[in-house]
Amino acid sequence: MRKVTDSAKWTGSVSLDVSLIKNKNNIFKIANKAHIQYNNRKELWLFVNDLKFEKLEGSSFVNKGTQHVRYNRRVTDLVKMEAFLQAQYDAISEIDFRGLAGLGPRFKLYANDNYRFYLGTLVMYEYEKASEIEEIPEQEAIRGSAYISFSMYPTEYLSIISTSYYQPKLDTFSDFRLSTDTSVLFKIIKTLAFKTTFTYSYDAFPVVTIPKTQYELTNGLLYTF
Repeated sequence: MRKVTDSAKWTGSVSLDVSLIKNKNNIFKIANKAHIQYNNRKELWLFVNDLKFEKLEGSSFVNKGTQHVRYNRRVTDLVKMEAFLQAQYDAISEIDFRGLAGLGPRFKLYANDNYRFYLGTLVMYEYEKASEIEEIPEQEAIRGSAYISFSMYPTEYLSIISTSYYQPKLDTFSDFRLSTDTSVLFKIIKTLAFKTTFTYSYDAFPVVTIPKTQYELTNGLLYTF
């Protein structure tokens, strides 16, 4: 979600989707995403807020959110050090709260005006409080967090952005998570684009009753400034 800019220090985007559906049931949906970035070429601050709520006849069946803050500092032209904090909850995954704190280097593998590829290798602390259906609702762990990220802009009107993570427990590599988030954007006008996003996650040891694999495909509009 990092924005590459020539001179602007502050950039960002905000989207809000609201739906009210009436068929056999009354369904209410609301989703909010916000991205704020400060970049002075030496340092970068990134804040991401992602909330989603869906309610069916008085009962919520999707209720999740993530708040993420990340700091980058340039070491060389090819290496940056980054640190992050993240808080999240997900009722469907029976996660009441998950807190993360990580630190490590980020490497520029290749970059030009239209194509950029990066590799990150971080270590992170994880605290998780699951719902009461779990035998041990509170757990702590040290995980690795390796990721590959790329941004491709083959034409003026098309963008493809993707990040994939591998996050094993450092003392039990059989306990790992995989995830990927890929977005395709088609520019409508300078500040407005149509966006399709596919997210996929796999957890080798999820909370009981939760499937190991989850995925989501979403479409919407994105306004940037």
